[in-house]
Amino acid sequence: MMNRFNIGDSFETTVVAVTDSTVFVDLSAKSEGVIDVAEFKDEEGNVSVKEGDKIKVFFTGEVRGEMRFTTKIGGSSADDTMIENAFKGGIPVEGHVDAEIKGGFDVKIGGKRAFCPYSQMGFKDKKEPAFYVGKTLSFIITEYKNDGKDILVSNRKIGESEYANKLGKLATQITEGAVVEATVESIEKFGAFVNIQGFRALLPISELSFDRVSDAGEVVEVGQELKVKVIKTDWKNERVSVSLKALMSDPWEEAASKFPVGTKVDGKISKIMDFGLFVNLDKGIDGLVHVSELEGLSANTNLKKVYKPGQEMSVVVTKVDAANKRISLTTATSKEQDDTAAQYMSSQDDDGETYNPFAALLKK
Repeated sequence: MMNRFNIGDSFETTVVAVTDSTVFVDLSAKSEGVIDVAEFKDEEGNVSVKEGDKIKVFFTGEVRGEMRFTTKIGGSSADDTMIENAFKGGIPVEGHVDAEIKGGFDVKIGGKRAFCPYSQMGFKDKKEPAFYVGKTLSFIITEYKNDGKDILVSNRKIGESEYANKLGKLATQITEGAVVEATVESIEKFGAFVNIQGFRALLPISELSFDRVSDAGEVVEVGQELKVKVIKTDWKNERVSVSLKALMSDPWEEAASKFPVGTKVDGKISKIMDFGLFVNLDKGIDGLVHVSELEGLSANTNLKKVYKPGQEMSVVVTKVDAANKRISLTTATSKEQDDTAAQYMSSQDDDGETYNPFAALLKK
C-alpha cells in the first residue's frame, strides 16, 4: 500500500462510510483510507459528507497500519514538502491567523509563515480585521517562492470554492417547475425576497396573486413560511424567481362559463389607461371598457380626471377570450337602476294604466 502513495499525493475518491469519529474513503483495495470526521463538521457539529459523496483527499502517511488522508493540510503534520505539494496541487491548507500586519494578516501554516492580504480574507460575509485574528482558517496557497520563505495565501478562494459547490448542489434541487419550501426574508416595492435552503430568491409582486397587488406586505410577511414554485433560474448570474400564484387555481379557467356574453356585472375600476378602463369582475379577473364605449366624452378627455380607481361601475360582457385572459365590456345601467325601473314598470293602477307617481299623489 505504501508504494501506491507518496506523502502529499492528492486524488478524488468516494466516501464509503461515516462514523462518529472517522470518514472512510475508497482506495480500490482491500482496506479503506481514513479521515478524521472533525474535518467535515460545522460549528453546530453537523457532518457535511455522506456515503457516496465524491471528495478530494491528500495523503498524509500511515499511522498504526491505517492509510491516513486529509482534505486540507495544517497543524503539526504540515511539513515543508506537504505545504509545497499543497501549493502545486491547489490543496487547501489550515493556518492560524496570528496577527494583523500592514496590508493584511500574518498566518502560520505548520512551521512556516504566510501572508494573507485584506482583500483575500473572507468572502461574501466579510468581517472587521480583528474578527479573524486568533482563528484557525482554511486557505489556498496562491504563491510559493524562495523555498517557502515567501508564501501568499487566500481565504477568499476557499469561500468562492465552497459557494460554487453549494450553488452546484442547489442547481440540481432548485430547478424550474420544482415546488420548494421558502421563508420570507424581506418585503420590497417590487415583491419579496425569500430564503430557499440558504439561497435568496425573488418572489415578484406579480406572482403573489391573481389579484392586482400594490403592496407585497398585504399578502406575505417577514418570517412567513411558504410553498412556492420555481418559475425561472439563472445560476450563472445567481438569480432565481419563484411564484405563489403558480400554485393557485387560475380563475380564468372558469371565466367563460362564469361571465358569458350578455352578463351584467357591478364591478370596480381597477386601472385607468388612456385607451380605457379595467374593471374588476371577480378575484383575479379584470375586463376592459374601451374608451369608445364610454359615452359623453370628448376625444381629448383625460380619463383619470373623470374616473377613479375603486369607483363602482356597472358593465355588460360583450366578448370573452379566456385563452388570452381578455374580456371586453361596455357600460350599463346599475343593478339599483334596473330594480327601480322594474318596480316602476310592475306597479300599475287598478284600471291597468301604468303607475303614475304624480297621479297617485293627487288621489291621496
